[in-house]
Amino acid sequence: MAITRATSGPAYPERFYAAASYVGLDGSDSSAKHVSSKFSNDTALIFYALYQQATVGPCNTRKPSAWRPVEQSKWKSWQGLGTMPSIEAMRLFVKILEEENPDWYSSEFTDIPDPVVDVQINQTKDEPVVENGNSLSETKTVSAENGRLSETQDKDVVSEDPNTVSVYNQWTAPQTSGQRPKARYEHGAAVIQDKMYIYGGNHNGRYLGDLHALDFKNWTWSRVETKVATESEETSPTLLSPCAGHTLIPWDNKLLSIGGHTKNPSESMQVKIFDTRTCTWSMLKTYGKPPVSRGGQSVTIVGKTLVIFGGQDAKRSLLNDLHVLDLETMTWDEIDAIGASPSPRSDHAAAVHAERYLLIFGGCSHATCFGDLHVLDLQTMEWSRPAQQGEAPTPRSGHAGLTIGENWFIVGGGDNKSGASESAVLNMSTLTWSVVASVEGRVPLASEGLSLVVSSYNGEDVLVAFGGYNGRYNNEINLLKPSHKSTLQPKTLEAPLPVSLSAVNNATTRDIESEVEVSQESRVREIVMDNANAGSKVEGNSEHIIAILKSEKEELEASLNKEQMQTLQLRQELTEGESRNTDLNKELQSVRGQLATEQSRCFKLEVDVAELRQKLQTLETLQKELELLQRQKAVSEQAASNTKRQSSGGVWGWLAGSPHEKDDSP
Repeated sequence: MAITRATSGPAYPERFYAAASYVGLDGSDSSAKHVSSKFSNDTALIFYALYQQATVGPCNTRKPSAWRPVEQSKWKSWQGLGTMPSIEAMRLFVKILEEENPDWYSSEFTDIPDPVVDVQINQTKDEPVVENGNSLSETKTVSAENGRLSETQDKDVVSEDPNTVSVYNQWTAPQTSGQRPKARYEHGAAVIQDKMYIYGGNHNGRYLGDLHALDFKNWTWSRVETKVATESEETSPTLLSPCAGHTLIPWDNKLLSIGGHTKNPSESMQVKIFDTRTCTWSMLKTYGKPPVSRGGQSVTIVGKTLVIFGGQDAKRSLLNDLHVLDLETMTWDEIDAIGASPSPRSDHAAAVHAERYLLIFGGCSHATCFGDLHVLDLQTMEWSRPAQQGEAPTPRSGHAGLTIGENWFIVGGGDNKSGASESAVLNMSTLTWSVVASVEGRVPLASEGLSLVVSSYNGEDVLVAFGGYNGRYNNEINLLKPSHKSTLQPKTLEAPLPVSLSAVNNATTRDIESEVEVSQESRVREIVMDNANAGSKVEGNSEHIIAILKSEKEELEASLNKEQMQTLQLRQELTEGESRNTDLNKELQSVRGQLATEQSRCFKLEVDVAELRQKLQTLETLQKELELLQRQKAVSEQAASNTKRQSSGGVWGWLAGSPHEKDDSP
């Protein structure tokens, strides 16, 4: 059968230029006016700024004058992007356009016909699957058109119930009844008492706030009519806003909706709670400092604690912070982990293993999709990048994941070019990847923003996938029953890891060498015992195994040498850092000495200033006393002058003669 791969448009940068052409941007002023007529003012400004950032680069032009408010707003929007890379601006431009109009490409570029897609679902194993001791032959390939999965049926298995899942490692589409929810992605899904609840999501760029339930007993859809609860000690009434990119967690027959993007986001992350018995929503009262509002984060329940990592806030800034919410005390706490944490990201997947290890896989920034795996030891709060085995999944974001025992299933997602067709599983004990199933074409299972839950059917676990977006919004249900073989590691002679993840990742060189020796000795002992119980045929097989072990030993030694080189490099960097620290301490001591000298000089100057002030006050007092003496002197001189005049009598007294002179004549 010929398979035609469907694509959702060209790759970058052609996809960006197609989007810019659809928006109406060509760099001219008239095109900017055309954009503002098609979109809101805020969206038009964002489009203009991202277009300039992608085609010109960071804003280096002068700020327009206040007499040109429109140009000033455009300049501020462009300036606010800082040094955002060109490819990141392109990807964000297209993402915002798809939120505004998801069908922009198909509606604008009608000259490129949308191909009819043949869907083929293949098992990853060639040998038949054994169920209850009976061999089942290989499943037939089933095709469908328009990207819709048809019911899968094994040629040797006759099923009376159309919803019976008899084939392992094969995605099938069951028949459901009732009104299905509106097609969507970035919704939340959780299972409580044989019912899968679907809440919120995104459709055509609009946030949804409806709640639907699928009854696994009869596979019937129904819409849940909800109401807002009155205020209580644990909850408070709230106006529920439609949301997308949130996380739905089952907890004591209730649903917890954590975070998510909304039209009018709050400053901090909110936790909504839905009571399935009373069908009431309320806002959970929490204490402590909550994380900033966000969507696309991962929320993992560990015992009675929620662990929140990463996401994207309302300002489109990517995050890689770590927070926990104690469900007993309803208290938030921010965790400062050590080690190399994952880069900021959203739309990733997270899982917990052995109630101790938090695993983070994939996700994306504004420009890049990731395929890395990070592990956080929840006891030591240390990040690590463990070595993996098998074929790791391709980089992706928007995928869904869930755990069954020690196995972590990853389904869907995409890399902004095409959907991820492989459904993978990671054995969290051995860190071994393997592929469970694969699909071809534009099908819901190769979508971003789909949900994945686990249900029980005839005593066996069944994966249930719903929704997603791959150029089209989906609302289909698909099932997969993983076999026991899919949970085993690939056909290699790799033994399980001898110790826990933390010990393997953080052990010293001596510990690694001892573990390698113990593992090899145990394998050799098994080989010797097999040789003692078998004949020459087993001896030949043992030689083959020994050769494989030697090859593994060489690989381990090479890895050990690499780790030793990295350790030596880190030691050298540590020595250089300590040397720089010593030099800085010396400089600090010198500066402190200079500061003490300057402080002493300042103290002496203050003393001199105080003495001068005292002398100045004394001088002022003397000046006042001098002025007083001068005034007294002037008064005395004036009085003496007046007395002299009175005693002399003046000229008239001399002319008239003095009576005293007459008396004195003889």
